[in-house]
Amino acid sequence: MRNVPVAEVDDLDRAVLAIGTDYPPDHLLVWHAHRRAQVLYAATGVMRVETADGSWTIPTARAVLIPPGTRHQVAMTGVSTRSLYIEPAAVPWFPARCRAVDVSPLLRALILEAVEMEPRYPAHSRDAAVADLLLHELRNLAPLPLDLPLPADPRLRGLCEAFLRRPDVHDPPARWCAALHISERTLARLFRRGTGLSFSQWRQRACVLHSLRHLATGTPVTRVAAMLGYDNPAAYTTAFRKLLGRPPTAYRGAEATGAQAAAPGRAATPPRPPE
Repeated sequence: MRNVPVAEVDDLDRAVLAIGTDYPPDHLLVWHAHRRAQVLYAATGVMRVETADGSWTIPTARAVLIPPGTRHQVAMTGVSTRSLYIEPAAVPWFPARCRAVDVSPLLRALILEAVEMEPRYPAHSRDAAVADLLLHELRNLAPLPLDLPLPADPRLRGLCEAFLRRPDVHDPPARWCAALHISERTLARLFRRGTGLSFSQWRQRACVLHSLRHLATGTPVTRVAAMLGYDNPAAYTTAFRKLLGRPPTAYRGAEATGAQAAAPGRAATPPRPPE
C-alpha cells in the first residue's frame, strides 16, 4: 500500500499491515498515536521522532519502534517511509518506550516486499509467510544509541528544545542557569534526574545526533563540525565515533543507498495525514 492513512485499514483482520508514504521536504507529522505497534523505517532521508520523554534521530536505512498508543510527532528531511503496523498481541515483546534499531538486509527486503502486498493477503499464502517472517526478524533487531532523553520539567525542556534548534557543543551551562535562575549544581541535578545524563553528556549527544541530518544531505564533515562549534573536525569525529561506533563519513552517502532501497516507481501522491 502506498500513501494510505493507516486509519483506513486499521480494522483489517491481519497481524501486519505495511504502508509506504512519501513526504514533501521538511515535513512535520504532528502529534498523533496509533492503536497498533509501529515499525517506522526511513527508506530515504532523516527523521526525528519526538515523544513526551525523548527524541530519536533516525537516519536512512534505520528504523524506530513506536509502542502502541504512544503519542509522537515526526520531523522529516527528505523522507520516504515504509511502516509496519502490527497488532499488539502479535508482538508481546515490543518495547514500552521507543527504540532506534538497525535494519538487516533481510529485514529491509521483507519490509519493501510487504509494502507491495495486498492488505487482505490470504491466510497460508506467500504474503502471509512474508508477514510471519517479518515478525520473526523483528525480534532480533540490534538497538542503536540514537535517542536523546528530554526532561519533564517544562522550563528545562523548553531550553533543551531551543538548543536542539541551534545546537552548540560549547554552549555554557552558565547561560542555562541564568535563564532558569538556578545554580550550576542545581542544573546538574535537574539534568541527571530528568535525562539520566550530565549536562555535558546531553549537550554532546544532542550535537552528534543533530549532525546526522546534515551528513545525510552531503554536507562536508568539516562544515558540520564548524556548524556545531567543534574546535576542529577531529574533535567532532571523536565525539561521533564514541557515540555511534563509526565515523561521520559512514553516514554520508547513505541517502543514495536508501533511495535505491525504496522500491522504484514511488507514488507522487502527497501523503494524507497522519500515517
